[in-house]
Amino acid sequence: MPGGRADAYRTGAGPGVLLFMDAIGLRPQIESMADRIAGWGYSVLAPNLFWRDGTADDLMPKADLRVPENREAFFGSGVMDRVASITPDIARADAEMWLANLDDPFAATGYCFGGRLALRAGADFDLAAVGMFHTGGIVTDAPDSPHLVVPGLKAEVLAGHADHDHSNSPEQIAVFDAALTAAGVAHTTAVYPDAPHGYTMADTAMYQEAGAERHYEELRALLSRSMPSSSR
Repeated sequence: MPGGRADAYRTGAGPGVLLFMDAIGLRPQIESMADRIAGWGYSVLAPNLFWRDGTADDLMPKADLRVPENREAFFGSGVMDRVASITPDIARADAEMWLANLDDPFAATGYCFGGRLALRAGADFDLAAVGMFHTGGIVTDAPDSPHLVVPGLKAEVLAGHADHDHSNSPEQIAVFDAALTAAGVAHTTAVYPDAPHGYTMADTAMYQEAGAERHYEELRALLSRSMPSSSR
C-alpha cells in the first residue's frame, strides 16, 4: 500500500468478492465468513482496513466478545476512532489496491461500517453487486453521507438491516430505499426481525443465527445473479 503494507486474508478462486470487515477487525470470524463465500465459487479478499494502526494480530480483541461486558469494553477502547479515520478519499484509494488483488468481475460485501465502504466501492468502481449487513450511518446530514453515492451505482444492492439498530433508524432506512428507487438501482432491502446490530458475527454477543443464515442465503443469490461462478 502507499505508505506501508496491509495484511489481508485471501481465499478461493473465481470472480472477485471484496469483503469489508466490521469494526472489530480482521480475525478468525471474518476468515471463516470469507471461506464460506469462497465455497460458492469465488475469490474472496478480506483486508485489514485498519492497517495504518497495526496488523490484524495487533488489533485483535484479547477477550471473549461473546460476553456482553467484554464487547462493550472493546468498543470503548478507541475502535470507533479507527473507523472515523477512514474517510471517503482514503476508502477509495485503499479499495483500488484491494481490487487489484482480485479477479474481474467484482462484488463487495460489508458488515457494520464495512457496509458503507462496500457501498462507496460499488459506486467508485462500477462493481456488479453490493451487500450491506447491519450497517449503520448510511444516511446522515453530512455532505458526504454514504447514501449520496447511490446515483453512481451500477451494482445491484442487497441490504439486510438490523432490527432496532440505534445507528440505522426506520427513517434512515426509508431515505436510503427512496434514494435507491429514485436512482433506478436494482435492490433488495429488509429489516431482519429481532436481529441486533452485528447479527452475523458468531464470535460476539450480538450473534443471531437466523439473521446470519438468512444473510448467507440472500448474499449467495445476489452473487449468483450478478456474477455467476463456475460452481453455480
